[in-house]
Amino acid sequence: MTDTANPKMTQILQAARAGDRAAASQLLPLVYDELRKLAHARMRRQKPGQTLDPTALVHEAYLRLVGKKSLPIKSRKHFFFAAARAMHDILVERARSKAGPKRGGGRQRVELTDAVAINEPPPEEVLALRQALEELEMEDPVKAQIVQLRYFTGMSMHEIAQVLELSERTVQRHWRFSKAWLKKLMGK
Repeated sequence: MTDTANPKMTQILQAARAGDRAAASQLLPLVYDELRKLAHARMRRQKPGQTLDPTALVHEAYLRLVGKKSLPIKSRKHFFFAAARAMHDILVERARSKAGPKRGGGRQRVELTDAVAINEPPPEEVLALRQALEELEMEDPVKAQIVQLRYFTGMSMHEIAQVLELSERTVQRHWRFSKAWLKKLMGK
């Protein structure tokens, strides 16, 4: 997943970074399948009946990235990290709005037809994780990136190692440390 693996993407990113709007539109077909896979992995953890599906999450994240005057992305690695961050931000914003009093506060929607195990953490937990991640990012940005790529996009350790250009063993070590650190910080 290095920049040399896809020189066309690198050229398009450079043109988009320089403000070429046509280049930004050429980027989506190159990255769509990978972004969709990442979004699908994250959305599998959501409760059934969500109004946001993987396609919508990809489109919203992509619009956030290329909707600016120029695309501030330097490389393929940076692009996928920025996309993961955008997906994370979108899901956190949704959690905040669901936790608000106008959206029912802490009430959970329950389908009466079938009993389904709900894997999505409550909005308060997502917000606590966001705060803990911000603290981890100040302590060690690489470990925070690993958590974001693993938790919010569902990337495998191998994929994260490729994106961050680290060994898989290093990524696993950082992941174990980060999980323990976050659990301690969040009081779990």
